Amino acid sequence: MPSDFVLKSMNNIHRTILKVSGGRKGWNAGNMPVLKLTTVGRKSGEKREVMLTSPLQLDSTMVIVASRGGDDHHPAWFLNLRDEPLVEVATQDETKHQRRARIATAEERNAMWPQIVERYKNYGGYQSRTQREIPLVLLEKIG
Repeated sequence: MPSDFVLKSMNNIHRTILKVSGGRKGWNAGNMPVLKLTTVGRKSGEKREVMLTSPLQLDSTMVIVASRGGDDHHPAWFLNLRDEPLVEVATQDETKHQRRARIATAEERNAMWPQIVERYKNYGGYQSRTQREIPLVLLEKIG
C-alpha cells in the first residue's frame, strides 16, 4: 500500500503539473477525468485538497472511488466528506464550485462497481487487497 508520504507527494506532483502547464496537462489520468476535491478536515477544520480520478460520470454527477490503493483504511478525504459532505470540486471544464458528496448506497454501488472494474481493472485489484468494501462517492451538483 502506498504510504501517506507517497500519496501526498503524488498529489503535489500532480498539482505542480497543472500549475506549470497552465492547466493544459494533468486533467486526465489512465483515460479517466481528473478532479480537484477540496474537503474540510474533520479534525483541523482546514481546507484539504486532493487530486482524484473519476472512473464514472452519471450526467452531471461525478463518481469517485475511496480505494487508497487497496489499503485497509479509508482515505482521509473520504472521512472528511463523510463528516462534512459540502465539498468544492474543480475540473478541466469547470472552475471550483460547490457540490454535495454522498456515499453510494449498497444498491447503487452494486450497479456501478462492475462498470468501473470492467473499464479500469486496477480497482478490482484494490478491492482484492482489502477486507473493507471500497466505497463509491457521488459528487452531486447543488441546485
